[in-house]
Amino acid sequence: MWFCRDDGKVNGYMGQLIIGVDPHKRSATIEIINEREQVLARGRYGTDTGGYQQMLAAGRRHAGRVWAVEGCNGIGRHLAQRLVADGETVLDVPAKLAAKARNFDTGHGRKTDGHDAHHIAVTALRTPGLRRVHADGATVALRLLADRRDQLGATRTETINRLHQLLLELIPGGAKKNLTTDQARTLLERVSVPAGDIVTATRYQLAGDLADELTTLDTKIKAANRQLKTVLAATGTQLTSLNGIGPSGAARLLGDIGDISRFPTRGHFATWNGTAPIDVSSGDNHHHRLNRAGNRRINRVLHIMAITQLRFDTPAAPTTSANAPKAKPRWKPCER
Repeated sequence: MWFCRDDGKVNGYMGQLIIGVDPHKRSATIEIINEREQVLARGRYGTDTGGYQQMLAAGRRHAGRVWAVEGCNGIGRHLAQRLVADGETVLDVPAKLAAKARNFDTGHGRKTDGHDAHHIAVTALRTPGLRRVHADGATVALRLLADRRDQLGATRTETINRLHQLLLELIPGGAKKNLTTDQARTLLERVSVPAGDIVTATRYQLAGDLADELTTLDTKIKAANRQLKTVLAATGTQLTSLNGIGPSGAARLLGDIGDISRFPTRGHFATWNGTAPIDVSSGDNHHHRLNRAGNRRINRVLHIMAITQLRFDTPAAPTTSANAPKAKPRWKPCER
């Protein structure tokens, strides 16, 4: 439901003007509106040093301003953080909310930079409780390190799969599933390349290159793990004391969640991470289905934690076991 505050406040700020910002990599379009949605100014600026200073000067001509930037965790992060560093008040406008404002607006849903800036500003004006952007802290560093660790793991998996394919063509039966770099090199030493067989020689060369890449990746993964543990220890978190939460999982939780106080209740948090089921009841039939939306990375960490706790003597194990379906008794012939 859309509504305007009639107490003179915009998202809790008395008498503020909203500067809607539609950010891009090399440019940003802004529109300034008052509490009655009257357009005061518009403009398009570059995101380089000169263009940013011009945009900042255009905004500072208006007292009592609040910047509303779309996607402050995505494409709008670079502008939002620069504005916060310059002492400006910045609100994060989710792209989905701005899209709803565009759908309900007149003009057949035209999507241009100017229209987007207007819808971002209107969304910030009409929506209370938008998250205020703060300067990046340790949680952002943890998210960056967790992303880097995940990327290295995905690259290693891709590399080991390519190596398995080549070894299958070089060695009858291929290699075992859990293959280490040293084991791969040992297998390659046993491969004999016939003279003049350019195909086998090429496969042998590529397999050796992949083994070298695996060695480099393993070194980078170990270094990333050490750095991740160091930054995590500096935060003083107790997440790693939970059964099923390791350094990577704790870094992912802290990095993606950020300030936990931005969730009013635990229900909001469960909806955000996709662990809350979706109500699909109708009439007297009450049903729920699995929620596949939300932050899937956080959902994955929580799922791993839950599965791990079920394997050990933890408070989660008896609770889940009690709710598990009972085994059917074995069939017995009728007595006569």
